[in-house]
Amino acid sequence: MSKVAGGGSVTISGNIAGKRLGIKKYADEAVKAGNILVKQRGTVFHPGRNTYLSKDFSIHAKVDGKVAFRKMSGFKRGKFYIDVVESK
Repeated sequence: MSKVAGGGSVTISGNIAGKRLGIKKYADEAVKAGNILVKQRGTVFHPGRNTYLSKDFSIHAKVDGKVAFRKMSGFKRGKFYIDVVESK
């Protein structure tokens, strides 16, 4: 009998495709209503003006316009909000 346990082999190699998360539309980029702005797990970015949060935490545009990012100060310090500024 061996005094040390064997190394063993890995049955699952871990070659798993990425989930394609992250920012999809950047600042001052034109978007249409319904466009996905960010795909994320949890609320790293929060929905701001003219945006909404879907059940998988993706943020979508409610209206046509341009994307704007805000970093809050004071009470909500450090939180990032994403807005869509309506185009006129």
